Amino acid sequence: QVQLVESGGGLVQAGESLTLSCAASGRTFNVPGLGWFRQAPGKEREFVAAINWDADSPYYTDSVKGRFAISMDNAKKQVHLQMNSLKPEDTAVYYCAARQLPSSIYSSAAWEYEYWGQGTQVTVSS
Repeated sequence: QVQLVESGGGLVQAGESLTLSCAASGRTFNVPGLGWFRQAPGKEREFVAAINWDADSPYYTDSVKGRFAISMDNAKKQVHLQMNSLKPEDTAVYYCAARQLPSSIYSSAAWEYEYWGQGTQVTVSS
């Protein structure tokens, strides 16, 4: 099993920045990396970004490219999501997620991820 714990959510104004963190523990050798999803009220869970442990190939959904940056601290088994130029439409609960090997981390389909954190709320006011 892999445990994921998110932190760093909060309330910000449009245009501001926020950084989310996710700490992984347990059998982390069973997963290839970590990803982020988000879910707004009444909407499906949406892929945001993912990265492998080597941090050499970040992967983003188009709506956050150029604004969000995912990074990995392999030694600490932590992933960070730096969110800049936030917009009201970025408001959602943000979840950290992981797939089990031998699957690649690079999937945007929520159903393919076996491990999930409890989520952290991000609210962007206009």
